[in-house]
Amino acid sequence: MHSLDSSSCPIIFALLLSFFLALSHSLTLQSDIEALQSLKLSVDPNMIPPSSYLTTWDFSVDPCETSGSKFLGILCSFPSDNSTSRITTLELDSVGYDGFLPPRIGTLTALTSLDLSGNRFRGPVPDSIKNLNRLTRISLSGNFFTGGIWTWIYRLKKLERINLSGNQLSGRIPARISKLRRLTHLSLSNNEFSQRIPNLYALENLQILELDSNMLTGSLPNLPSRLTTLSLSHNMLTGHITSLVNLEHLVSVDLSDNLFSGPVNRGVLALPRLTHLNVSFNHFTKMEVNNYFGSGSRLQTLAAQRNRLQGHLPVKLVNLERLTVINLANNQFTGAIPMGYGQRLGRPWRTLFLDHNYLSGRVPSEFGSAVAKIRGSLANNCLRCPLRIPLCKGRQRPASACHGYTQNTTNYPKENY
Repeated sequence: MHSLDSSSCPIIFALLLSFFLALSHSLTLQSDIEALQSLKLSVDPNMIPPSSYLTTWDFSVDPCETSGSKFLGILCSFPSDNSTSRITTLELDSVGYDGFLPPRIGTLTALTSLDLSGNRFRGPVPDSIKNLNRLTRISLSGNFFTGGIWTWIYRLKKLERINLSGNQLSGRIPARISKLRRLTHLSLSNNEFSQRIPNLYALENLQILELDSNMLTGSLPNLPSRLTTLSLSHNMLTGHITSLVNLEHLVSVDLSDNLFSGPVNRGVLALPRLTHLNVSFNHFTKMEVNNYFGSGSRLQTLAAQRNRLQGHLPVKLVNLERLTVINLANNQFTGAIPMGYGQRLGRPWRTLFLDHNYLSGRVPSEFGSAVAKIRGSLANNCLRCPLRIPLCKGRQRPASACHGYTQNTTNYPKENY
């Protein structure tokens, strides 16, 4: 057996000492490791695919000291003072993990990002999540979480992005959510939230608000002035939408499938940055279009089908120079199609649905032009509409139907519209 050279002993000792010092100072905090273990144990092992992130979680090695092939979905902090490392990011892949979110998740107090979206986590979100007060981003979308959010959400004051969409969360949206002043994106879509939307005006940095496909009631609340995207479709909201005229940063608005009434206000249509407006499937009775619309308007899509819009078609729509998609079907419009509509076909209008109204008279000649290759329909009106024109395919009502309808609606009680 060979003896060690005495000159090599100090070198070996130094290497061993540095190894044990690193082992004692840079390992992951034990409570963080236990939280990861608890999370993996809470998932049905039969629902962990062979190539998924969780299969790489091997607790025989340290989470923060492994190479990139171990503990996928985990990022750590490495303090300069050689204190214990902490897990700062936990983002699982969306492969259908089926399980529960354990209360021990609340001990990962250094987390800044938590993303468990696109899986099958069930049950309530544990109240202990309120301890994750460094979170800037949380996404639990596309799972089966139940219960409410009021017990923990407002405690996470550093949150900038919240996505809880596509779950079975219920109850009311807590008013104290307005304390999260750093929020830029809030998505609670496709849940079972009910009652009124709280006033969110204090969320001065909020740009995207998605509350569609819930059971929300009441009128529009006071909304943040910096909103660019507003999605409230598929609820039971009522009242007028005039208050939107103050939100000058709006780019996309979807209010479809609610119970809104009154006019589609001219101020809303004139919002300087608005490109997409969907007010379909409501009870609107009037569409107000400004005379001074023109090159300043950025509106590209206007969807207003299945309302109670009446009167003549808005002539001034032809002044919206970037408008390409118009859907005014299934309303109560009467009279002739404005000549200007024909001139806009293909320049730049690409989609025009005017079917299921009470329009009458001749179709502008441009509708028969071969160059006007657009999607749409003029069916179920009282138009003189030659079948050689593609948009005329489908039956027309008898002329008497539109004549009688015009007379009946002239004296129809306004409150019933």
